[in-house]
Parts: sequence; structure tokens; C-alpha cells
Amino acid sequence: MPVLTAFQRALTRALTVLGLVAAFVLTTVAPGWAGENTFVEVVPNSAQAGTRVSIRAGCDNANNRQADVRSDAFGRVMLRPDNGFLTGQVTIPGSKEPGDYPVDLRCDNGNTATTTLTVLNMEQPSKGPATGGGGTAGASGTGSMLMVGGVAVVALAVGFGFFGNRRRPGSGS
Repeated sequence: MPVLTAFQRALTRALTVLGLVAAFVLTTVAPGWAGENTFVEVVPNSAQAGTRVSIRAGCDNANNRQADVRSDAFGRVMLRPDNGFLTGQVTIPGSKEPGDYPVDLRCDNGNTATTTLTVLNMEQPSKGPATGGGGTAGASGTGSMLMVGGVAVVALAVGFGFFGNRRRPGSGS
């Protein structure tokens, strides 16, 4: 039984870390809320100059009409109704100076909301020196293999945790 208890503690810790990572990922999008159901968000909210960003918004009960989004980072974009939200995409000009830019939503019903888009303008790194292949040269699909293996290990751990806690009939306590 001491082995099972150590395993359960390890499983609990692993699931806690997984939960914390999931919470971090879910909270990295910065929506700007104005009213009860009026908001605008840019994904990703920090983007390299020259890349495409997605905009999602809500205009309370007017999500069946177009809305206007403006920012010095990319100009003006019309958002269109899409599955209960207003959505659109825009490319940040490659020459845009780095900095924080407000993104302003104006709805047909008069509601407004604001969020911030951070434009990054980092230079692309140069290639490293040609010094050889290294240990993983030619390994194709290594990342996906690691992910599949990790998911399998977590599934096994959860399965052992559930079946290890079951009481056997006639064990007495």
C-alpha cells in the first residue's frame, strides 16, 4: 500500500501542474469588457509586426450586425457576425513600430469596449553556424511522438489511480 500512496501523491501533483498550465493558457487572452456583454479581444494580444491577428467581440444583443474596430496598430476593421460573436482578422503592417496600441470597438447599438494590442518588432535571428547535425538531426516527428507518449502516460496514471482506489468485495474494510 505505501507504493500506491506514493503513486497517488505523484498523480495528484501531476494533475495539479496540468491544471495550473491549463489555467495559465486560458487566461493569456486579454479581453476588454465595457458593458455586461460588450467586449473586444485580440488573439494573440502580443504579436510581431507583419503577422495576422484575430479579433473577437460581443455587442450585447447586437451580435447579428456588423461592428467597427479601430486601432493605430492596423487601422479600421469591420467585424462580421459569426456563431453568436463578431469576428475578423487583420494583418499588422510589418513597418509598425513596437508598442502598446488601444483597440476600440464601436457597436451599432452605441456600446463601446477597448483592449490593448502589443506590437513586437523583433529582428529575425540569423542562422547558427553549420557545425554538424547534433543529437536530434534528422529526427522527424519527435515532438509529436513525445506528446503522444506523454498523453499515454497521463492516461495510464489516471487509470491506475481509479482502479487502485476500488475496494475489493469481501476485503473487510
